Amino acid sequence: MSSPTSTELTSRKCVPCEGGVPPLTAEESQALLRVVPGWNLAGDGKRIRREWKVRSFVAGLAFFEKVGELAEEEGHHPDLHLEGYRNVAIEITTHAIGGLTENDFILAAKIDEIPIELKRA
Repeated sequence: MSSPTSTELTSRKCVPCEGGVPPLTAEESQALLRVVPGWNLAGDGKRIRREWKVRSFVAGLAFFEKVGELAEEEGHHPDLHLEGYRNVAIEITTHAIGGLTENDFILAAKIDEIPIELKRA
């Protein structure tokens, strides 16, 4: 499997998955991770995760609202985490198969295009 570019991922649409397809191999997942910088395999290797420190609680909620709209458009829903009022994290997996598919990386690439108000250093 050759890895698509970030632009190629964002031009694709998530394909509904009701199971019955194998998850990506570890090698395929690692190759796609290189296309979405900032995302990492979560502890079990069946999810990808990215974290941000936002400017404020309201900025985190606004970001999650935009992510929610995108998730509905794509028919692919991530797990959203808001902790300590400005630490946000997103985890993505293909729930129907309990592992990663290309859909997860498509959604990650599209999330990366959503503006986010980060905390100033």
